[in-house]
This record gives sequence, C-alpha cells and structure tokens, in this order.
Amino acid sequence: MDSPQAKKTGLNLPAGMSETSLRLETFSGSTFRAVTNLGSPRTISNLSASPSKSSSCSDRFIPCRSSSRLHTFGLIDKGSPLKEGGNEVYSRLLRAELFGSDFGSFSNAGPGSPMSPSKNMLRFKTESSGPNSPYSPSILGYDNGFSSETSTPPKPPRKVPKTPHKVLDAPSLQDDFYLNLVDWSSQNVLAVGLGTCVYLWSASNSKVTKLCDLGPNDGVCSVQWTREGSYISIGTNLGQVQVWDGTQCKKVRTMGGHQTRTGVLAWNSRTLASGSRDRNILQHDLRVQNDFVSKLIGHKSEVCGLKWSHDDRELASGGNDNQLLVWNQHSQQPALRLTEHTAAVKAISWSPHQSGLLASGGGTADRCIRFWNTTNGHQLNSIDTGSQVCNLAWSKNVNEIVSTHGYSQNQIMVWKYPSMTKVATLTGHSMRVLYLAMSPDGQTIVTGAGDETLRFWNVFPSMKTPTPVRDTGLWSLGRTQIR
Repeated sequence: MDSPQAKKTGLNLPAGMSETSLRLETFSGSTFRAVTNLGSPRTISNLSASPSKSSSCSDRFIPCRSSSRLHTFGLIDKGSPLKEGGNEVYSRLLRAELFGSDFGSFSNAGPGSPMSPSKNMLRFKTESSGPNSPYSPSILGYDNGFSSETSTPPKPPRKVPKTPHKVLDAPSLQDDFYLNLVDWSSQNVLAVGLGTCVYLWSASNSKVTKLCDLGPNDGVCSVQWTREGSYISIGTNLGQVQVWDGTQCKKVRTMGGHQTRTGVLAWNSRTLASGSRDRNILQHDLRVQNDFVSKLIGHKSEVCGLKWSHDDRELASGGNDNQLLVWNQHSQQPALRLTEHTAAVKAISWSPHQSGLLASGGGTADRCIRFWNTTNGHQLNSIDTGSQVCNLAWSKNVNEIVSTHGYSQNQIMVWKYPSMTKVATLTGHSMRVLYLAMSPDGQTIVTGAGDETLRFWNVFPSMKTPTPVRDTGLWSLGRTQIR
C-alpha cells in the first residue's frame, strides 16, 4: 500500500529517503541547474541552459582524430605550444616514416601556405607517398596515376648519325648559290646537273645513266622531277626549259620565253613554273602549244627560289632582291610581298603538316630562317642560324625541318618545329652546302657542295616506326663516282 508521501509527490522513493534530500547533481560547468522545487507532481522545473566559457562538451560523438586522415583535406590543427618540446622531433620522424615525408609538412603550413585551413578549407589534396614510404605505390605494385612527373623517365633525344653513310664524287658540280642542280624523284632516282650534262643515279642499284648533254654552248642551271617521277625538267643557261622522259631518256619538249639562264623550276600537279635571271616567272602547260601560259612579274632581281604549296593553291618565290612573294591562281600580282629578309631568298619550303605555313631562309647578310602564315601574311618566328641559309626541306614523317648552310660554317642542321630546338648539326662539306634533296621515304637527305661531292645522311625516322635510323643504309659505305 502506497505511503502518504508517495501519493503526495507522485514519486516512488526508497524507504528512508525524503523528498527534500532529492537533488540533481551536475558536473562543474554543467548546462543544467539543480532541482530545488518539487511542488508539482511529475515535473522538473527551472530547467534551463547556461553557457559556459570553459565548456568542451558537445552533443555529438567525435571519434579519435588520430585514426582520421585529416591531412588529406588540410584540416590538421596546429600543435599546442604546451606540447612542443623534446618529443616533437621524434614525433615528426615517426609521422614521416609511417605516412611519408609530406605528412609532417601539412601541420606546419603557415597562414599563407597552400595547405592553410583558413584559405583552402575542405580542399582535397591527392596524396603522394615518398619514395621510402612503406605505402608507396611502387612497393604495393600499383600506381594511382597521380604520381609526380619524376616517376616517368624523360624521353631520350633522337640520335642522328653524324657522318654520311655514302659519298658520291660529282665532278664539275658548280659552286653557284643561284642554281638548283640536284633533285630526287618519287621513283628513287637522283638527278644531278654537272656542267653541260644531266646524270641519273638509281638509289636502288647505284646505276648511273647519262640523260643528256646540252653541248659546249649551253649549261645546266636547274633540274626538277615531276611529282610522279617519270619526267624531268631542265633549265638551261640560254633560258630554255626542256622536258625529258626519265625512263626512256628522250626529250619531250623544249620551251622558251626567258631571256637568260633559268635557275629554278617547280612543278605542281599540272603546270611547271620557271624562274630566271631576267626577273620573271613563267608558267608552262605541256597540254598547251604555247611556250608559256602566264608571266608573273614582281621581282626586281634574279629569281632563285620557287616552291608550290602542297595543295597547288599558292606559289612562293624568292629573289636576289631580298623579297619573298606569294602568288595565287586568281591574279598575276603577288598576294603577299614579304620584305623582312635582308639578303637573297633561295631557301623556301612549305610545311606538309600545316596548311599555309611557309619557311624561308636568307643569304649571308641575313642568316635567318623565318616562318610565315600565308593566310594573313604574319611572321610567326625568326631564328638567326649564324650562317648563310642555302636550302630548307620539311620532313613529311615528323614535324622537323632541315637547313643547309654556306658562309661561314658550311653545316647541315636539323630543327624541331615549332620550338626550333636543334636536333643535330652535321658537318663534312668543305664548301657551301648549296644543294639539298630528300628521298621518297623521307628518311634520307642528299647534300651537294662546290667541293664536288654528294653526301647522303640518315636524319629522319620512318613514318610508321619513329625509331632512330641506323648508320648502315641501303648502300655500302665508301666513295664512288657518279659519272
């Protein structure tokens, strides 16, 4: 039976305990006050919160922070000054040994450092284990793909043989900057103008064939194969342009129009352009009976450089007047007149990798290779080579360009585009390297000079497998005669 006290308060109290002895005890700094009045049944009055400055309690459970990888998010708190002492060095070494050398640096990040919580709160940082860490990806046998660049070894530079793999004697090869006496056909036949004669050298079997002899009153000033490699054009000292069948060794046609020597020729898919000392450029069409179908007048001195773009839309011409002109098929006036060179412009080459990209080289007083955007006429870059630029040829296999030089170093240089870093510098000629041609596969170049030699160099990789070419080529080493 309930006691009267229990009925009064509504509380079941143990025997011997009075109502006045009931108190709610709290910790120091608690947010609850003691219960002082139990006048109303089943109520606890005067329950209120009282904030305390020294309170460290919370309404959530916080797990042990030592097991959390908070350094990943840059949330490590700075160490308390009271804990810093003799054990700090040991703690740093232990953390570095267990979690890598970068672990200990996050807790010391200053207010302006990238890992400062005040600026990069909750900014995820990819972990990178130190090389000696037991958790290194290399030790565990995997890599998450976010390792530093030093983990991948740099690609070694391509090695280019420094010596020619074959040398041909070329008696009477003229030392004349304005002539173009060497060309390599798509059928792997090299044509060379020596004095009054043109010789054909087959690269597949080293067979030499005498194509023609112009006689004592004339001389060869330029040679140029068609793109198919069956016919060859010859510019003469008297200003004629002859077309020969290279396989049958028969002359197909002779065309006039120039007043003096024809020093440069350039075929596109249908027509032949010829440049002369008379400052004119003539365009010839073998399907037309006339000697030429159009005349381009723009240079003020001898035309010594001439190249069609790969799409046949533009013709670039260089002259002894230090000008580089770009022509199109819609006008007989130059579309661009580029005058930045300060010497004769013989070296011209169109990029096979980028439409409208043209390279040109200047003579002794200029020595520069310049790159142009023919769409707007802007100069893209200029490199001072230190020597007279005689020829330029762009590789079709890789985005590199080769240049040959005269005064004063007589060198051959291979450049990587667009950085224009030197891949190789080749020497061997004792006179100006005035002539340059490239093999059909794009791996070998042949250079000619007034020292009456033709030298074959392996400078470019193949198109399919960009591996360094070997010194031993198709032909045996040694020196032979082309005639």
